[in-house]
Amino acid sequence: MNESTPATLLFVDDEPSILSSLKRLFRPHGYPIFTAESGAAGLEILRKEAIDLVISDMRMPEMDGAHFLEQVRLAWPETLRILLTGYADMESTIAAINRGQIYRYINKPWDDNEIVLIVREALERRRLEQENGRLNAMVEAQNTELRALNTSLEEKVAERTEELNKAIKYVKSAHARLKTGFVNTVQAFSSLTEMRGKNLSGHARRVADHSRSLARALGLSDTEQQNVLFAGLLHDIGKIGLPDAILERPLSALDADQRAAVMRHPERGQQALMQIEQLKEAAALIRHHHEWYDGSGYPDHLAGIAIPLGARILCAANDYDALTSGTMTLQPMKPKDALSYLIEQRGKRYDPAVIDSYVEILSEQLQNVIDEIPLRPTALRPGMVISRDLMHRDGYLLLAKGYVVDAAVIAQLAKIEATEHHTLMVYVVHQQP
Repeated sequence: MNESTPATLLFVDDEPSILSSLKRLFRPHGYPIFTAESGAAGLEILRKEAIDLVISDMRMPEMDGAHFLEQVRLAWPETLRILLTGYADMESTIAAINRGQIYRYINKPWDDNEIVLIVREALERRRLEQENGRLNAMVEAQNTELRALNTSLEEKVAERTEELNKAIKYVKSAHARLKTGFVNTVQAFSSLTEMRGKNLSGHARRVADHSRSLARALGLSDTEQQNVLFAGLLHDIGKIGLPDAILERPLSALDADQRAAVMRHPERGQQALMQIEQLKEAAALIRHHHEWYDGSGYPDHLAGIAIPLGARILCAANDYDALTSGTMTLQPMKPKDALSYLIEQRGKRYDPAVIDSYVEILSEQLQNVIDEIPLRPTALRPGMVISRDLMHRDGYLLLAKGYVVDAAVIAQLAKIEATEHHTLMVYVVHQQP
């Protein structure tokens, strides 16, 4: 498969109307197309023809899509495999992912533009992988040739080195395109999840952005930040199989059976992604993003630092967006009220360190819409006015509402916090810029 030769496609479905629709959709794009109305017929075509990509339906008599694609993987591992499935076929889809190692699955009814784009990206990715292998082999061959050259042939060495540098540059460019394609695929998965309900629109993107900012503020490595970003984009992928009626209502408004179905989505999300090597770490974060710091969350009832830090970050960011968008409560909260809720649940539902960093991030973002800001003593500045009574944890008053802090008071508060190993959160009047 290369840029000048069109890829050959095989469509397998027991419904002739589906095959006709796929042929009409892809024929204008110049692909040679074969069709089969059963898995056995599809295997027979593969034995005779060089097929680059197979699209198979899941539900077929005698041999279902999972079994068929498994046979394709074993006999023709280089052939790309895509599964057509319905929302109710999640378990069968997972089986196809495990047995057939499919590239993607597409829900029926499909979007014409989307399925064409998926096929194009799949073929382009495979072409780049093949080109990458060819270039790596070429680089190795050139290295071998260079080692064999006489050191006195300086001009020849310089010429080969220049060619080698060009090849390496091309390889890096190919790797960059592969990485971009992978990120785009993750974003496409995220978009598919959000298409299930109007309340989910933009939710994953916001959670991912806030989570990445938190991960950066907490000093996570670039790789860990990327895993947190991917987990944020895909944290609700386990909800794909849920009915629309459940997705459009807050958890508190559901009955027991509906809540139980929703509470299984972190595990389903991990299962859907665990076979993708680049998403294994993100999948683990997705499994635990509803664990609570005090151990009362789900699905595994982990507590404290037993919860992965990325999942603790995701929990706070996800809840904040859910509170402000109204998917967690019956009515959307104002940003300052949602922020207050996070602070109240500090050490219970959320990791204190995560909330402290989140407070600083959100206070800066919301400075034009809130009338008070919660700050740690080290963030206070002389002249700030206390907006709430500051009480010691033993019950006595430290500072009264309306008090104007100075450098000495700030130093004393910081000393109390450090000596007693207890976080002080001081609310001050927000001064508009």
